[in-house]
Amino acid sequence: MTKKQEAVLKFIEAYQFKFGKSPTLREMREHFGVSSDNSILKHLKGLSEKGFIKKDDTPRGIGLLSSVKARLESASNMARIPLLGSIPAGGPVLSEEHVLDYFEVGNDLLKKPQGSFALKVSGLSMINAGILEGDFVIANQAIPVRDGDIVVALVDGSNTVKRYRKQGQKVWLEAANPDYKDIHPDEYLEIQGIVTAVIRMY
Repeated sequence: MTKKQEAVLKFIEAYQFKFGKSPTLREMREHFGVSSDNSILKHLKGLSEKGFIKKDDTPRGIGLLSSVKARLESASNMARIPLLGSIPAGGPVLSEEHVLDYFEVGNDLLKKPQGSFALKVSGLSMINAGILEGDFVIANQAIPVRDGDIVVALVDGSNTVKRYRKQGQKVWLEAANPDYKDIHPDEYLEIQGIVTAVIRMY
């Protein structure tokens, strides 16, 4: 493959992934700054003869590349999850002004993509549950809480990640590290999401 053919192929791939269809000859001419179809057709013929593309005579006749099909299939299995800095009373606020960034997360990690959010973990209170400082937890605000769930909670004005415990009318938050005490709320406890996954950056 020549360098020009490689450039044409990369443009086709990027265009297909962005728009889900192939570029026309005019769009390729404009991108590469050439005035004639012939130079583009020459490169397309070379790519076709070498098996990199399949093309018919229609305006957008270049078939979807296998690499693009794989990327589109992968993208369809991903969800975009907002990363929040902190969570106020009343629950997660997912509007843009409260979002620090976004995670692309596989749907297989999410019990319910709708209502999911991410939060960065601070501290070592959950290390025996496999949650380390600097990890990101994925939580969902739509899942009902049960005894034993790991939760994101607002307790006495501060966000925390702990294991939810309930016996009768008694509710508390349990640490997963013997160096940390369990939290027995003095005034206020709000469960803001059930942790469904942990993401660790290396």
